[in-house]
Amino acid sequence: MQEGCRIVWKMFIIRVDMRFRSSISSKVLVCDVKIVDISHNQCYNRINYRSQLRPKVRRIAVKLNSRRTILVGLAFLSICTFWQMYDSVMTLILTDTFKLNETFAGAIMAADNVLALFLLPFFGALSDKTHTKFGRRMPFIVGGTAAAAVLMNLIPLLDDRYAANPSPATLVIFIVVLGLLLVAMGTYRSPAVALMPDVTPKPLRSRANAIINLMGAVGGILYLGVAAVLYPNSKTAGLDHVNYQPLFIVVSVLMAVSVIVLYFTTNEPKLAAAEKEYEAEHPEQQLVEEEPDGSEELPKEVKRSLVMLLNSIALWYIGYNGVTTWWTTYVGRVMGQGLGGASTCLLVATGGAIVSYIPVGQLASKIGRKKTIQGGVILLAACFASAYFLTTHYQNINAVMFVVFALVGLAWAAINVNSLPMVVEMCRGSDIGKFTGYYYTFSMAAQVVTPIVAGSLMRAIDYRVLFPYAATFVALSFVTMCFVRHGDTKAEAKKGLEAFEDMDS
Repeated sequence: MQEGCRIVWKMFIIRVDMRFRSSISSKVLVCDVKIVDISHNQCYNRINYRSQLRPKVRRIAVKLNSRRTILVGLAFLSICTFWQMYDSVMTLILTDTFKLNETFAGAIMAADNVLALFLLPFFGALSDKTHTKFGRRMPFIVGGTAAAAVLMNLIPLLDDRYAANPSPATLVIFIVVLGLLLVAMGTYRSPAVALMPDVTPKPLRSRANAIINLMGAVGGILYLGVAAVLYPNSKTAGLDHVNYQPLFIVVSVLMAVSVIVLYFTTNEPKLAAAEKEYEAEHPEQQLVEEEPDGSEELPKEVKRSLVMLLNSIALWYIGYNGVTTWWTTYVGRVMGQGLGGASTCLLVATGGAIVSYIPVGQLASKIGRKKTIQGGVILLAACFASAYFLTTHYQNINAVMFVVFALVGLAWAAINVNSLPMVVEMCRGSDIGKFTGYYYTFSMAAQVVTPIVAGSLMRAIDYRVLFPYAATFVALSFVTMCFVRHGDTKAEAKKGLEAFEDMDS
């Protein structure tokens, strides 16, 4: 009797497996079913068969399209190439050509972040509501890049003009052009970043964001490599003025080519429609709650997590951006190194990030986004503390410093890969642009404050205060992350017969 019952149950399982394959063949899902034995009593208790029968099932519900994600990441490559150059060169132009002190230079460097506080949420939300045959995000990406590529090449021309013949008129024109350039960049940053979650299922967004950040790092590497080749210490040492026009031309071409390739290879409307279909089939992944009037609202506990996460983002950006903004100037003042030496260190950090992005995304899918971020925060704070001792005790950049900067890249990868997916995890698909705007509001608010505060502290106390300042704020972000309870979804397959629960949907 018992053996006969086993035969019946085996036949049942095989039949279900066949129905499952048939019903979802269009979704290309695969199930491997292990047959298990059950007791005599369990044969008659079919009501509770789900809890009593636990075969091992391997199911791949969704798979990340790496090629498509790389193409989507071209927009972020364009953005990161520009901002890497902006942070490295603009402080030199402001302090060396226009002779501004660190406080005023920091204030101007913060201007892009002030604009971003308003522009990024606005254009993120606006792109959510935009509907064209080219998609929601693509018009902003293409238009913003085109305007930025033209305006940015006016910056070195005005820099050279002022160096040759200083005049208030040239300074005014420079500030106006710089403001327009920052507006152009602000129009497409949120739409470009929102494009990834638009076309990627929630469980895969950490892995996808790893690729996106990898593309951004490639953009940074390209700039740093060009800067190191065009402006080594041997060519810039002793010069009263450096011509940055070749550098700006190369970067603008890279930006334009990246977006052109993105436009002709990515069908945004088609991909976004496929993601909406997936989202409709998996309502369990939504954290929003529907109100009686039909509107959707985040539960209070999710709101608390979101607030603490956004505060964490602000804190680690205060520390990290303080270093990236002032590093080039810091190296010159403290260590006597020029743009080439500073760029080499940043190149090593970017290289460390590049080799870490994919493994970090995979790690987050196993242990969770929150734990991965917290590990990155601890490592980043330790690296900044180490950099303080290395840069104050040695006048030359050495191998140990390269190791520290490589670890900085690893730490930042762990943080950056997972923070945005945690934010957008808490929203519905139609609000991705708005929540991306939230992310950038807090990150940019931090970057408004830190250039001014760090610059003022360095001027009032000593340039050597930079790394203790950065390490302190990064450490504080660990505390706030402890209170984040949501946004940590992992891509896990259902186990046992639970995998068959929605086979008819």
